[in-house]
Amino acid sequence: MIDVKEHFYDDDPLSGHPDVRTRLSDVSYFFLGNGFIQAAVQIAPSGEGTAAGLLIMNPERFGKKREALTMDPRHGLDNTLVRIISGRNISTAKTRTLGAQWSTEYRIPAVSVQWRSRDFQVKEHFYCPEFSQPLLIREVRIKSLKNRRARVRIETGVRQEAIAKNLFISPGKEEIIFFSYKLDSSGKKILIDSIPEETLNGEALDYWDKTAHSSFGSPILDHYFNASKFQLPAVISKSGKVDGSIWQYNREWLRDQAMIAVGLSMSGHLEIARKMLKRLLEEFVTEQGDTIDSSEKRQSDEVELDQNGVLLDALKHYVLWTGDYELIQSHWEKIVVTAEFPLSDVFRHHPSGLMANKREFWERHQSHGIEKGMELAHQLYASIGLCSAATLARIVSREKEALRWKKEAQRIKQAMLNDARFGLVTSRGFIKRRGSDGTVQESIKPLPEAQLPAGVPLSAEGFHLLNPDSSAALPIATGFVPPDSTLSKATLKNLETLWNQAWTSGGYGRYHLSSEPDSPGSWPFPSLFIARAYLEAGDAEKVWRILRWLNTIPGAVAGSWFEFYGERLSPPFPQVGITPWTWAEMLILLIHHIIGIRPEENELTLRPRLLPGIERIQSSFPLRGSRLNLEIKRAADEKLSGFRSNSTIKQSSAREAFISYSEKEIWVEASVP
Repeated sequence: MIDVKEHFYDDDPLSGHPDVRTRLSDVSYFFLGNGFIQAAVQIAPSGEGTAAGLLIMNPERFGKKREALTMDPRHGLDNTLVRIISGRNISTAKTRTLGAQWSTEYRIPAVSVQWRSRDFQVKEHFYCPEFSQPLLIREVRIKSLKNRRARVRIETGVRQEAIAKNLFISPGKEEIIFFSYKLDSSGKKILIDSIPEETLNGEALDYWDKTAHSSFGSPILDHYFNASKFQLPAVISKSGKVDGSIWQYNREWLRDQAMIAVGLSMSGHLEIARKMLKRLLEEFVTEQGDTIDSSEKRQSDEVELDQNGVLLDALKHYVLWTGDYELIQSHWEKIVVTAEFPLSDVFRHHPSGLMANKREFWERHQSHGIEKGMELAHQLYASIGLCSAATLARIVSREKEALRWKKEAQRIKQAMLNDARFGLVTSRGFIKRRGSDGTVQESIKPLPEAQLPAGVPLSAEGFHLLNPDSSAALPIATGFVPPDSTLSKATLKNLETLWNQAWTSGGYGRYHLSSEPDSPGSWPFPSLFIARAYLEAGDAEKVWRILRWLNTIPGAVAGSWFEFYGERLSPPFPQVGITPWTWAEMLILLIHHIIGIRPEENELTLRPRLLPGIERIQSSFPLRGSRLNLEIKRAADEKLSGFRSNSTIKQSSAREAFISYSEKEIWVEASVP
């Protein structure tokens, strides 16, 4: 049985310097990295913690925030500040004049931090200039506001190690100095140096030029696109490792990483996506087809049965975006066992043909009161995954497997939607779970061995409801059911009760808070599940409500969001961290749903949707060894809607087009209602 203390930690945020806390007031973290080194620029504008601190980590070694290589036990990140010493005056970043954003000055991801004192105006730029070594550059531009030439000393440091540089600054003139940060050969220490100048590496410039680019004509959407595209690869190690939530879990999940691979594939980080998928197939799938979650292999009743399907679907997205058939061919045996594992007799609920065990999508299990039964997300992703596996099989001429998996996918879907006794549908729309006898499991009651701390909702008296659950939005978001159907409408109406459940700041909880064995609050990436579903259903107002909410919460400045927003019981629970899955969900929303790029086996489907207030989108994406250049604009009249392209348009309507692939760059102009 799962150890209920698996995610209990002894990291007390009140112990030590304030900088060891992840949730400083109004904090944002800008993540940079190149696989060899990982950094986060901490912007804490409310005076709690270091105003502009620098965290550096080894991406191959997960850890708590207090274990960052630049974190001093006594002084936190204070020593990482830049100090300008002029006579008896010391100038450093203060909250009153502090600002930060992603810089548009470079062709690679760069963070720009600005601050000023009485005598100086300062701009700091942070970036990783190359991909071959664990190197971060800090470029400091200092402009004197004095009316006379000043001799100054520039200091910064890492823990107890300091570095300084002396220079003269003339009135009104800007001086630029560079500091480099490298991991030493052990990967456990930072080497800091002052260097004459840094030239951006041509390989890095070329890499970032070849990734996806998009302009939405909307500051908020442009920010979300770039922040997600920049930061998603920044937190992945050279070997393909990524923490499920940075500083929080220090563990890995196949599901999270497969979704990250989808976001990477869509945004043009194709080599990183391949590396992650290859690693998942080789290291996270056993010879029997079982999968790893939370860095653990589970017993049959505790398996996350959706993970196999999520991986297969991620592989399909990667292959259709890249045309990389070799990855399928070289890992075909693992693909077969991944597809077949959920169909094993040990999971088969024979009266319905669905899959049953005692685990649910959000990882509650028997100790929390989850009874043996059928989970919506498990059936959904088993069906989607088998359908995706059939696509992969057809691509490599495995017709027998393709026919079997397609048939099994359809069988599961029919049982989910139409089985009168065991289907996962009621008048409320999709439901989360049925027991083996067909009864809807409406609530859970924890067992004594759950050892829940006092204060969590599931430990309180009363009913602990399972429905609604944000995972019910996934059949709509993924196109599994028609978004305009009665079923979809009822589901979305029911999910609205998850908005502002016990808070007023906005956002959806992942499920009904009464059954929360952890800390209740609003969750960004489940909220994006619902945003994707609402976009498919045509409710743009709800989509904008979610996107605007994300712009009001801590982390919005950097576009890096915490796993959830609420009071955290730490310890025993870990401090809340930054969840990379959120960036993947944002990219899927923007690229798959709004821009509407959907590569298929034999053609490219375009189905753009312009949100109100968006009049034009210009985008460029790597696609199958070439490039897709796309301009979408709002048609003044629906009669003027349509598509133009230099490639063959097989079929089109006012809202979608089916276009032939080409070895040459494809351009498409779309005018949509």
